[in-house]
Amino acid sequence: MTTLQYSIQGMTCDHCARGLETALHSLPGIKSNVSWPNKEAAIESTNGVSEEAILDTIQSKGFSATRIWKDKKSIDDDGLKSGGESILQVAIIGSGSGAFACAIKAVDGGAQVTLIEEAEDIGGCCVNVGCVPSKILIHAAELAHQQRRNPFLGLPDREPEINREQLVIQQQARVDELRAAKYQNILESNENVSLIRGRATLKDSETVVISNEEGMQRDLKFDRLLIATGSKPALPPIEGLTNTPYWTSTEALFYKQDVERLTVIGSSVIALEIAQAYHRLGSKVTILARNTLLFREDESLGTALAAILEAEGIEIMNHTQASAVSFEEDEFTLLTNNGEVKADKLLIAVGRSPNTDNLNLEAIELETDSSGAIKVDDHMRTNVANVFAAGDCSNMPQFVYVAAAAGSRAGSNMTGGDAKLDLSTMPAVIFTDPQVATVGLTENEAQRSGMEVDSRLLDLENVPRALANFNTRGFIKIVIEANTGRIIGTQVLAHNGGEIVQTAALAIHNKMTVDELSSQLFPYLTMVEGLKLCAQTFRKDVSQLSCCAG
Repeated sequence: MTTLQYSIQGMTCDHCARGLETALHSLPGIKSNVSWPNKEAAIESTNGVSEEAILDTIQSKGFSATRIWKDKKSIDDDGLKSGGESILQVAIIGSGSGAFACAIKAVDGGAQVTLIEEAEDIGGCCVNVGCVPSKILIHAAELAHQQRRNPFLGLPDREPEINREQLVIQQQARVDELRAAKYQNILESNENVSLIRGRATLKDSETVVISNEEGMQRDLKFDRLLIATGSKPALPPIEGLTNTPYWTSTEALFYKQDVERLTVIGSSVIALEIAQAYHRLGSKVTILARNTLLFREDESLGTALAAILEAEGIEIMNHTQASAVSFEEDEFTLLTNNGEVKADKLLIAVGRSPNTDNLNLEAIELETDSSGAIKVDDHMRTNVANVFAAGDCSNMPQFVYVAAAAGSRAGSNMTGGDAKLDLSTMPAVIFTDPQVATVGLTENEAQRSGMEVDSRLLDLENVPRALANFNTRGFIKIVIEANTGRIIGTQVLAHNGGEIVQTAALAIHNKMTVDELSSQLFPYLTMVEGLKLCAQTFRKDVSQLSCCAG
C-alpha cells in the first residue's frame, strides 16, 4: 500500500472536499480523506494507480495539488526544509540525458525529484531522434558502401539490395529498447523520481506551472530547479522555406523510402553525417555550404574531408547560400548565388537552437545569451541562486556526454556538493567516414591566445594498421606548446578516429609532453598507434623506423 498526501488548492467549502473525495474513490484501489479546513488530501493506493492518474482526477474537479513529503530524511541546507518533516524538492524540466543524470545524482544526495516532460517519449533528443538512430543509419550506410566498393581484390564489388523500410523498423526497435533500458526502467525502479506530463513554465523562483493538453494547470513547488529542455533544429532565413515540406534531421533519420536527389543545407556535423549516409544508400546528394566544410575546425580537416566526400560522388557547393526555395510537383527549387538547385528532398541542418522560448524565463530574470541559451558557470549555476541548467538549452557545447556530465554535477551541487565541469579536454567526434575527431586547441586557436606552438601532421600512409586495412584516407595532427613540448591539441581524420581521440584527451588532461607520449607502449596494428607515430615525428623520421619501433 502506498500513502500519498497533497496540499489542495482551489477548494472553497466542505462540499468541494466531499466531491473530490468521491472522484478519488472512483479510481480502483484508492481510499482518500479530503480535509477542507486543512486543504489537504490523504490518499491510500492498493492497486498501483499512478500519481499522474490521481493528479488528473484532482484537476478534473477544478483543483490543483502539491505533493507533501513527510517522514522522509531531512536535508539541512542552510535551514531549508529542516526539522525532519520534509525532503529537498528538486524539479527538472526535461527528461533527456542531462535531466536523468541530475535526477540520479540528486536522489543520491537525498532529494525527491520530479521530472516534467511534454513530449510523448522521454529520453530527449539523443536516444530518440539524435545520436542513437543516426549512428544506426550511418553504420548501415557504411556496410552498403563496402559492398559497392571495397579495397580487397578477392572480394568482388556488388550493388547492395537496400530495403529502407526494414532498416527503419530495425532502427526504431533499437531506439525503443534503449529508451526503455536507460530511461523508462530507471524511472519505474526509483521511488524517489516521478514524472509529470505537461508543458512547464516558470511562475516564480519557487514555482513551475504545468499545463496539460486539456488546458488544465497545476503548480509545482520546488527548492531546486534544473532546466534541461534541450534544443531544436535552427532554420535559416530563406524566403519560402516554411511553406515547403523541408526536412530536419528527424525526418531524414526515419524516412522509409528511397530518395533520388537530396540537397543538404549545412556544412557541419549533422549535415555531413546524413549527407554521406544518404549518398551511400543510393541518393544523389548536394551539399550547400555557406562557407566551407567544417570551417570552424582546423582548415586541414575540412579540406581533406571535402576531397574524400567528392571522390565518393557527393557534390559540394562552397560559399553558396539559398535566397529562396519553392516546392511544386514534388520537387524543390532553390535559388542560390551559384545558380538554381533542384531536389526531391531538402534537409536543413545548420545547427540547433536552445529550447527556452516558452519557459517564461523573464519571470525570474534568468540570464540568457543572444541565442536564448541559459548562461551557466562551471558548476551549472545560473544567476538565480536555486536554478541550474544543463545540456543544449545552456551555453555549453551541444554534446550528449556534456549534457550528462553537466546534469550529474548540477544534481550534486543542488544537494550540497561542489562539482565542477572542466571542458578543457572535451573530445568531439563527427561520424563521417573517415571520422573527424578533435580535442584541445587547434594551431590557430593556440596562436591567437598568444602561445608559441609547434605541430606535426602524419598521413595515415605511415600507420601500419591503415596500410593493413587498405584505407589510408586521412591524417593525425598533434599541436604542442613549443617551449615545453606539452601536448595542447589533437586533430584526427581517420576510420574510427573517435576511438583514437580519447587517448589524446587523456594525454592532454595529464599534461603529457610529446616525448612522454612517444615513449609509451602502444599495441601494434592498432589505429591509435598512429598517435605515438605522430608524436615521434617531432624528433624522428618515422618512415625510417622498423615496425613497432620504440
